[in-house]
Amino acid sequence: MGVYFGNYCYVMIIVLVLGAEVRSQSLKNGYYSTSCPKAESIVRSTVESHFDSDPTISPGLLRLHFHDCFVQGCDGSVLIKGKSAEQAALASTGLRGFEVIDDAKARLESVCPGVVSCADILALAARDAVDLSSGPSWTVPTGRKDGRISLASEASNLPSPLDSVAVQKQKFQAKGLDTHDLVTLLGAHTIGQTDCQFFRYRLYNFTVTGNSDPTISPSFLTQLKTLCPPNGDGSKRVALDIGSPSNFDVSFFKNLRDGNGILESDQRLWSETNDMVKKYVSTIRGLLGFRFDNEFGKAMIKMSSIDVKTDVDGEVRKICSQVN
Repeated sequence: MGVYFGNYCYVMIIVLVLGAEVRSQSLKNGYYSTSCPKAESIVRSTVESHFDSDPTISPGLLRLHFHDCFVQGCDGSVLIKGKSAEQAALASTGLRGFEVIDDAKARLESVCPGVVSCADILALAARDAVDLSSGPSWTVPTGRKDGRISLASEASNLPSPLDSVAVQKQKFQAKGLDTHDLVTLLGAHTIGQTDCQFFRYRLYNFTVTGNSDPTISPSFLTQLKTLCPPNGDGSKRVALDIGSPSNFDVSFFKNLRDGNGILESDQRLWSETNDMVKKYVSTIRGLLGFRFDNEFGKAMIKMSSIDVKTDVDGEVRKICSQVN
């Protein structure tokens, strides 16, 4: 938006903020309580059945919802298939969980045809995925409508593991999320995974002389080199929280404190948002109101309200992968 704030720019900011507030107010708890009373339980049982056969689906569903909200807003646009759709973007490489959403949608259509949006299914599934991973649960406001546009070109501005903390802050701020939200939401990496190719440079070629990233603890560096040898498979998956990869907890933040962060962007949180990370790993964090499980739910509700579509500019798709 630039650093100048003339009258026109000021008015535009007010219009944009008010527009966002009106859209977020279209969401409410229990939106389907009358139109489709079993909506949330159907989504929950669907996620649970997939989780039982593959617990790693949880981070997949979380990432899917995150990508959806950061491109076009939380409107299910990430689910649309097409050569130029968001799924075709480089940033969407490795996205998974589509079959869970499709399964839930098919079950909902058989009970309440044309009622529950794909965007809401995504938001509910992300919540259930965290809950099933021994994490917190929260009430998800619903009432989102599905968007009709999905463009790979618009996915280029998604937060990247190569971004500096300053760039991450800018990208989150552009979506109405502050630094506290940034740190909290990145805590979802406690059940996340990544490929060797996205962090191997830290192990063997961090500087021009080929040294390793000095912020990695020596013992952890040895462990990572074993997992990802220099000429090994770059697509090999590694848990972002090796301490407790399947439990949604504060172990991820403790790893950052101890120099055991896998992604450079994650480890930078310790040096550049030190106070916030400390609050989550402190034994007295609850006294200050910064319990990770509580704050994560709040941040997810905030994120899942980004640029939601209303009846005017959205629809309820019959099939999540294509517009009506």
